[in-house]
Amino acid sequence: MKFTRIAMPAVILAMIMSGSAPAVHAQDQDPGPLPTHVTDTASVMDIPAAIPTKASPRIEALLRRMTLQEKVGQLTQAAGGRSKTLNSKLTPSELDRVRTGKVGSYLHVAGAEPLRALQKVAVEESRLRIPLLFAMDVVHGYRTIFPVPIAIAASWEPEQWHHTASISAVEASNSGLHWTFAPMVDVTRDPRWGRVVEGAGEDAYLGSIMTAAQVRGYQGQSLSGAGTMMATTKHFGAYGAPLGGRDYGTAEISERALHEIYLPPFYAAMQAGTGSYMTAFNDIGGQPTTGNADLINGMLRARWGFDGMLVSDWNAVAELINHGIAGSRADAGTLAISAGVDMDMMSLVYANDLTKAVAANPRLMAHVDNAVRNVLTAKERLGLFDDPMAYHDLAAETANIRAAAHIVAAREVAERSIVLLKNSDNILPLAANAQKIAIIGAMATDVQSQLGSWRARGDKTEVISILEGIKAAAPEGSVVAFSAGAAPQSPDESGIPAAVTVAKDSDIVLLTIGEDYDLSGEARSRSSLALPPSQLALAEAIFATGKPVIVLLTGGRPLAIPEIDKNADAIVMTWLLGNEAGPAIANIVFGKVAPGGKLPIAFPRTTGAVPYSYSEYPAGRPANPDPVKDSNRFKDLPITQLYPFGHGLSYADIMISDLSLSSTTLSPGGSIDISVKLTNRDNRPGDETAQLYLRDVVSRQAQPKMMLRGFKRVTLQPGESRMVKFTLTPEQLTYYAKDGKWRAEAGRFDIMVGASAEDIRQRGSFTLSEGVESAVPAAAIATKTEVK
Repeated sequence: MKFTRIAMPAVILAMIMSGSAPAVHAQDQDPGPLPTHVTDTASVMDIPAAIPTKASPRIEALLRRMTLQEKVGQLTQAAGGRSKTLNSKLTPSELDRVRTGKVGSYLHVAGAEPLRALQKVAVEESRLRIPLLFAMDVVHGYRTIFPVPIAIAASWEPEQWHHTASISAVEASNSGLHWTFAPMVDVTRDPRWGRVVEGAGEDAYLGSIMTAAQVRGYQGQSLSGAGTMMATTKHFGAYGAPLGGRDYGTAEISERALHEIYLPPFYAAMQAGTGSYMTAFNDIGGQPTTGNADLINGMLRARWGFDGMLVSDWNAVAELINHGIAGSRADAGTLAISAGVDMDMMSLVYANDLTKAVAANPRLMAHVDNAVRNVLTAKERLGLFDDPMAYHDLAAETANIRAAAHIVAAREVAERSIVLLKNSDNILPLAANAQKIAIIGAMATDVQSQLGSWRARGDKTEVISILEGIKAAAPEGSVVAFSAGAAPQSPDESGIPAAVTVAKDSDIVLLTIGEDYDLSGEARSRSSLALPPSQLALAEAIFATGKPVIVLLTGGRPLAIPEIDKNADAIVMTWLLGNEAGPAIANIVFGKVAPGGKLPIAFPRTTGAVPYSYSEYPAGRPANPDPVKDSNRFKDLPITQLYPFGHGLSYADIMISDLSLSSTTLSPGGSIDISVKLTNRDNRPGDETAQLYLRDVVSRQAQPKMMLRGFKRVTLQPGESRMVKFTLTPEQLTYYAKDGKWRAEAGRFDIMVGASAEDIRQRGSFTLSEGVESAVPAAAIATKTEVK
C-alpha cells in the first residue's frame, strides 16, 4: 500500500479510542442528563476541510436525491430493543420513523421473521427505499456460545478464531443480522481493566494475528456472500490503556507506545478487510477519539487508506460534552462528523442536532455527504440494495442455529483454550480407576457465567455445567459429590463447613473457584486482582483438609493467586468457556484431551505489580534477581511473574531443540528462516507452542527486552518430532521513530525461542546488514510459519 504522509503534531497524534457497544448491562443504562451550562459554538467552530470519498454511481445518484433529513437519518443508529428484550422498541411510532427515513440502522434486534417485516417497511414504504442495517454484539458466538475472547486467544491458534467467527456469522446472518460489533482488539497490560476479557491480551503481535483471523472469519471472501456479516474493529485507539485500569479513563501514553503497541491490531484488521471501525470512549492526553480528526480522517483514512465506515460507541458523540471539548450537542455533532465518525450510535445527536449544526456551518455538508456515502457503500457491499431480504430466510435460520457441527466446534475451541498453570507430580490427568471425587464451589453449577458478559442470544439452559461434565466423564464406579461452599460475589460463607465435610470424604477434590461473569466486562474494572474473599475462604478451608486439590479457576482476567499456587496440587485456568464448558473441562481433567493453551497475558504475583509486560524496555539498571542490588524491580517481589506471558503446561515432556538459521545476515529485501525442532519425549500425546522472540541489541532508541514475532502450536504423538520454521523480513524488525517512520538500524538481533517469555529454550543471533524503512507497523506483519 502506498501512503501519503500527513503532518500531525506529536501531541495531537497521541490519539485515542475506547468503547464498544456496551455490555449486556451498560448499554441499557440511561446516560443521564448532559450539562446545561453549555454554549453553542457550532456556527463558528473551525472544522477541517472534507476530502471527498469515493462511491459507486448508484450511491452518488441516490445521494443527489436525498434531503438533509434523509441523509442525517442514514447516519443514525437506534435501539430496536434492549439487550435482554430484543425488538421491544419497534413500536408503530418507531416504524413511522423508518417510513420517513429518520433511521439508518438498528441494534438490539434479531430474528429472520421480525427483521424481514421491519426491512419491508424500509424498502417498500419509505421514499427512497433504502434498506436498514441490523446490528448486534456477536462477540464470541450468536446462539452457539464459544469461550470468551481472552480464552480463545489462549489457544494461540488463529484458526480457532477464524472458525468460531465464521460460525457466529452463519448463525447471526441467517437470523437477520448484517453487522457485528466485533472484534475488540484493544491491547491491555493492566488486567484491572474489566474489558481485558474481550481482547487478546498484552501483546501487539499476538493481538494482530488474532484480529485478522476474526475479521476474515466474520466477513468471508465477500460481504455479500452467504453466511457472512460485516465486522467492526473496536475500539480504535488506546482504549485498553486507561489510567489505573479504570474503564473509560484517560490513556496517558507516548506516541511511540500508541503506534507500536496499541495500533498494530487495528492496522492488521484493515489489511484483513474489516468493513467498519468503532471509535473509543476514552481520550489520549485530553483528545477524545470520537472527535479526533487527525486520528480518524488523518491516519485511518488518508494515511492507512481505509475506505469503510466508522461508528461511534454508545452515546459517545453526546459524551464529547462531558469530555469538555464540546459546548453543546450541536458542537458535539460538528466535531464527530468532521472527524470522520459516520454513524452515531444511540446519542441521537446526529438525528436531532446535526441539521441545526449544518445550517449554522454550511461547510459541514461535505462531511455529512461523505458519511452518507460510507454508510450506503457498506449497505451496498453487504448486498442489501440488490437483495434486502437475503438475510431473512426462516428455514435457513432454523437449520443453522446450534447446528451439530457448531456444537462440536464449541467443544473443541473450549478444550484448546484451557491453560494448565501448575501440575505438581503430574497429578493430572486423573487416573481412569474408580474414585471418590468431590466437586467444591458454586462455579461448578453456574451456567450463566459460562456465557460470559457478551452472550448475544445464548441460552443458559443450553450450557453444560462443570459439574455435569465431570459426572458424565468420571470413570465407571466413581462417586461424584458436590457442595457449593460459597459463591464469588456472596458474603455468605455458611456453606463452607458442609463443603469441608464433602471434601474430607473424598479421594480428590476439584475446587471450582474464581470470578463469575459479572466481575469482568464493560464497567467491571476492579481495584484488586485477588480472588473474591468468599473464594479465598473456601480455598483455605479445603486446603486444610489435606486432600489432593485440583483448582479449576474461572474468570475473564488474570488473577493474583499466590496462595492458590502455593497450596494447590494443580491449577487449570478454565476461563468462561461457553456452551460446552463442562465436557471440555472434563476431557482435560480425565486426559481424553491434552491441555495446550498458553497465557496471552501474564498472571501477576500481586495487584501492585501491574501494569506489566514482558516486552518492557530494560532500563539503565535492568531488573536483577538480587534484591540487594539497586535495579528496576519491587524489593518485596521476585522479578518474574507468577505465570508469565506465553505460559502453559502440557501433559507430555516436549523438548525444543536444534535452532538453525538459514543465514547469519539479513539484508534489505531479503528474508531469514529460523527453525527449531519439537520432540515429544513422553508416552502420551501433547501440545507445545514454539514462541519466537527477538531483541534489537543496540539502537539509538531503546528497544524492548524482547518482542514476540512468531508462534506455532503443534500437537505431537509419543516419540514424534517436527520442525517449525519461521520466516522473518527486515520490516518486522522496525520501531516507530521520532520522525514518524518505521525504521530498523543495522546491527545484531538476538533470537529467543521457547515455551513462554520466561522459558527460553534456544538462543541465537543474526545481523541486519543495512538499515531499513517501512510504512507498516511491525507487529501487524504476520510471520510466515511452516511445520514439517
